[in-house]
Amino acid sequence: MDNLIFSLNATVPIFLMMLLGLLFRKIGWIDEVFASKMNKFVFLVPLPVLLFEDLAAVDFAEVWDMKFVLFCFGATLISIAIAAVVSFLWKDRSIQGEFIQASYRSSAALLGIAFIQNIYGDAGMAPLMIIGSVPLYNVMAVVVLSFFQPERKKLDRQVWISTLKGIITNPIILGIIAGLLWSALRLPMPSILDKTVSSVGAVATPLGLMAMGATFDIRKAFGRAKPAAVASVMKLVIFAAVFLPVAVWLGFRREQLVAILIMLGSATTVSCYVMARNMGHEGVLTSSTVMLTTLFSAFTVTGWLYILRTLGMI
Repeated sequence: MDNLIFSLNATVPIFLMMLLGLLFRKIGWIDEVFASKMNKFVFLVPLPVLLFEDLAAVDFAEVWDMKFVLFCFGATLISIAIAAVVSFLWKDRSIQGEFIQASYRSSAALLGIAFIQNIYGDAGMAPLMIIGSVPLYNVMAVVVLSFFQPERKKLDRQVWISTLKGIITNPIILGIIAGLLWSALRLPMPSILDKTVSSVGAVATPLGLMAMGATFDIRKAFGRAKPAAVASVMKLVIFAAVFLPVAVWLGFRREQLVAILIMLGSATTVSCYVMARNMGHEGVLTSSTVMLTTLFSAFTVTGWLYILRTLGMI
């Protein structure tokens, strides 16, 4: 019951923030231009700062576990490959990029640490899970959204150069690199800088959620209902069902299994929508998947936790 209450407390407010943005759009407090500018701002500033904050605070020396990091990396990479294969089943090729990203990309950095802290009292293995998965999440999101754009171009040398440039200069990637370098060099985080970074990063989720709600078109969402449902089932059920038994077989337990569960089976992150919109995609499939996974993750994550506890794994 405690886990169910925590899951609801973690997910329902997110869903309500999206509904709040939709309400503001309906009553005229937010228009399409303002919502678009909010999306761009979140993509350029708060999201990179949030990722920098997550990674810069990790102490590699104390908790480093190469086996665990490699598992998180490998499971994420295989999940992306599975999503890419499934994406070719859709006749509408313009949704491939959104489908792939929405199917694999979790709210690991946002919910992972909080969820593990709620169960075990500290962050546990969440920082290592973030190292193993979040950079790959974002790098592959840029690659996928670049190569599967709705208006495809011939993949000549110019397109390859443009795509590579987009990856290198992507604010999300720059935030990850800066955070990793800060942590690797063990640079101090002065209190003034720490509070400033935390304040800027904290606005990423609420602004992104309200912007998503403000641009969400319910009529269009029904047109993407089937791929959104498939992506949601993959995100909340399929990947966890495939990789959790492997994790148990490899000997991962307690905090490690909970971190892996959040990586595999938590809701699709709102940053998927922000990135999709800012990289030339419609965003309807992504926002639909985010809403569905956010709504049902409280129940699916709690179900996975119940199974793992019943088996004595956590």
